[in-house]
Amino acid sequence: MKHLISVPTNVVPHFHHIAELDPKDWFVTSDPENTKVGSGGGTAHILSELFQNENAGDFTAWLPGEKRAIIHAGGQSRRLPAYAPLGKSLIPMPVFRWSRGQQLNQRLVHLQLPLFDQLLEQAPKKLNTLIASGDTLIFGGKQLPEIPEADVVCFGLWLEPEKATNHGVFFAKHETPEQLEFMLQKPSIPKIQQLVHDHYFLMDIGIWLLSPKAISILMKNCGWNGNKFTKGIPNFYDLYSTFGTALGNAPGAHNAEINQLKVALLNLEGGEFYHLGNTSELVSSNLAIQNRVNDQREIWHKQIKPHPSVFVLNSVLKNNFSPANQNIWVENSVVPDSWSFTHDNVLTGIPSNKWSIQLDPGSCLDIVPLGKNEVALRNYGFNDKFRGERKNASTLFMNTPLNEWLQKRNLQNAFDGFDNEEDIFQLSLFPVLVKEQIDEAYIQWLLQINPPQNQEFTERWLKSKRLSCADLNDQSFIDRLEAQRTDLRKTNYPALAANYQSSVFYQLDLKKTASDFLSNKLELPEEKKFSGNDWLPIHDFMFRSQVLRLKGQDGARQEKEAFEYLQQQIVDLCKNDRVSPEISLLPDQIAWGRSPVRLDLAGGWSDTPPYCFLYGGKVVNVAVELNGQPPLHCYIRGNSEHKIVLRSIDLGAREVLTSFEDIRSYENIRSAFSIPKAALALSGFLPEFAQNKFETLKDQLESLGGGLELTILSAVPKGSGLGTSSILAATVLGTLSEVCCLNWDKQEVGKRTLALEQLLTTGGGWQDQFGGLFEGIKLLETNAGKHQEPRVKWLPESLFNDPLTKGRILLYYTGITRVAKDILGEIVRGMFLNSKEHLEVLEDLKLHAINTYDVLLQKDLALFASMIDRSWKLNQKLDAGTNTPEIQKMIDRIQADTLGFKLLGAGGGGFMLIVARDDEAAARIKNTLSKNPVNERGRFVDFEISQTGFQVTKS
Repeated sequence: MKHLISVPTNVVPHFHHIAELDPKDWFVTSDPENTKVGSGGGTAHILSELFQNENAGDFTAWLPGEKRAIIHAGGQSRRLPAYAPLGKSLIPMPVFRWSRGQQLNQRLVHLQLPLFDQLLEQAPKKLNTLIASGDTLIFGGKQLPEIPEADVVCFGLWLEPEKATNHGVFFAKHETPEQLEFMLQKPSIPKIQQLVHDHYFLMDIGIWLLSPKAISILMKNCGWNGNKFTKGIPNFYDLYSTFGTALGNAPGAHNAEINQLKVALLNLEGGEFYHLGNTSELVSSNLAIQNRVNDQREIWHKQIKPHPSVFVLNSVLKNNFSPANQNIWVENSVVPDSWSFTHDNVLTGIPSNKWSIQLDPGSCLDIVPLGKNEVALRNYGFNDKFRGERKNASTLFMNTPLNEWLQKRNLQNAFDGFDNEEDIFQLSLFPVLVKEQIDEAYIQWLLQINPPQNQEFTERWLKSKRLSCADLNDQSFIDRLEAQRTDLRKTNYPALAANYQSSVFYQLDLKKTASDFLSNKLELPEEKKFSGNDWLPIHDFMFRSQVLRLKGQDGARQEKEAFEYLQQQIVDLCKNDRVSPEISLLPDQIAWGRSPVRLDLAGGWSDTPPYCFLYGGKVVNVAVELNGQPPLHCYIRGNSEHKIVLRSIDLGAREVLTSFEDIRSYENIRSAFSIPKAALALSGFLPEFAQNKFETLKDQLESLGGGLELTILSAVPKGSGLGTSSILAATVLGTLSEVCCLNWDKQEVGKRTLALEQLLTTGGGWQDQFGGLFEGIKLLETNAGKHQEPRVKWLPESLFNDPLTKGRILLYYTGITRVAKDILGEIVRGMFLNSKEHLEVLEDLKLHAINTYDVLLQKDLALFASMIDRSWKLNQKLDAGTNTPEIQKMIDRIQADTLGFKLLGAGGGGFMLIVARDDEAAARIKNTLSKNPVNERGRFVDFEISQTGFQVTKS
């Protein structure tokens, strides 16, 4: 996938450094200079630039190649002057108090990107170009809609007419809400109200998907002919008001080729739209975003009341704000307490100073670096649009008519030599001076609503070199601007860390933060003693470990502390709920527990601590028996001796336990019996988990009337990816519960299995054990919190049981084993560090589990196969080692005959679930892999859905 972005010309050489985005994935250019090409022309231009950059030969053949996201972030940004030089998508954005995995240096583009990528990934291959506006932030809702095949797909939101009237609006007939009838640009509220009698309407949110056919027509309308533009550059062409109004079943504009395009209209249900196109929206939209989540579990620090409309980013500010200070934005600035605010004030680029400045309501100041030592003083009003003719009485500057502002400063004749129709955007209003010569009184004179007469300042303003907004966009010294921003952010980190109880420090992407600490040569914060939050310590320990590792030092101790703290939190739940085992077996009686294995279909990894504790998890899996039998078994019988005998049928091993120390040796995970030993501990055969205290194991067994003989059997290869070890642990625990009168239901057995895996230090989540404990195909969901008790929603089994589809779902053992512990450890590190790349994929996995649940309800094998394929791709995003060269070699041999496939579990080997295109394809796959297996262990295995899950009986 390629990302294309248009930014101001001045920013192009700096973009990758500022945004910290990979040049391999991001192609950056600007619109043609000194001409307007519109959003359609801009789209055509950036595609042509990439085409030429890649030296691709034929445009028509190149166009369908890869998926591409185009972001329009250039333009003049008249209504947002402070960030016009950077471009819309590089607007610095605050860390949201309810979010995790963000960064102090985040820009709007970082927040926009996840939705754009998600839509492109889920779109049909034919829809390979996404076009998006650079000055909006859109949240996609809980579940993205299925994207249909079409030439153009337009995304919209249900919004009230008062909002829609300022944007493009899609209209669809009530009978066919998914089909676009026509599009109007900024229709009036009465017009919308008139049309709603027969139509639904959606506000255009500026995200479109286009096929190569649609792109070719767009390019043609922009003057593209063959492999170049007829005039050298695109014609002016607007994507929305010209191309868009010619789309639909009843378009308002005529263009034969566009009129014939197939258009789908999708509501982004549950989505949210935030516009950041002007100064006022910069504050109001960020305020709405900060307060969109009020769940106290999502806000770790103590500031749980509504966020005030005061934002301070990349700054050092000494002021205390009062409730009267509303709509304040301070970014990339140093503001001593000698400055005073009112409301509707924006400060950007303010260097270190000792000035005393009083900001009137609506007064804003941007100090723009020019060259090595000059700056421009850009004073402006909170609601200034920087649009309109100089002499027009409605043209505002500093919140008042421009002519009035000039007259109050005796500058009414300053532009007499200029054309009266000169646009204010081109008017040289902003004085340039040497940085060291900035005068606080002069700034005050520029900002005040009613300044005192000062002939010296009038003369200074008239004689100074001055620049316009257009000039500042072109001449701003980006290096100086960003260097100041970086230096100030460097001072913010220690302050946030020291004030962690009221800051977002531990909600940041700590992997990125650790890199920033290293690059900025920052010292680690003092070690802390935490209280009142269960999870901050794991983030602190792992953050310290990451910084030390980046410095080339040993961070093993801190990492170990993080994992041990997580272990303690989970195991303590069992220590606080101790049990008292009582053996309930007749002398000749055997308790027999057996369980199926599980095939994970979607959502895996979201069930893993600490992620599931912080966010909850969602998985879809199916319990299956192999070759007609549940493959995991536990047999328990009593004995008259005061000892516990352990046996493993598949390993041919035996061990006798006579002491608590023998049981406590479960910590040796290489032991054949680490699982049953840990299960015995949790079942009350170690003092720390038992209600009744005994000096020795012998004493305890004497009180119980004898010992136990416990035998396990796992008829599944190790590293199978079928959740074997977790389900075997649950089987042992469940059988012990029956034998020892512990009365654990399946939920309790599953929760204690989570603790068992922490005792073994192997980690792991809850989906494996619950996947085997509960029968059938099901969606398992949990809420955030320590007590993970999955809610179970069962699904129809017909795809797996119907003779028409059953034979097309194959289970193949690759014969390749891969231990999940190392993979798990790396992914859990990412969870500890709030790694953005990990958290985004995990959120996608949860969403995908819901989508898979919906697809299974539809009983459509092709759709189900597409869900399996999506699971495989998401697992690879989370862990590149999931797909090894050996596995890929196998895939290449069968892929043409498949609709979807995935390795089960952690991947890298084990079992693969395959969905064949048809019965003949299934036969070919079987023939290919049976006659020429991956290795001597490779084989197909028959499976049936388990109708019982875990069950235990006594003889």
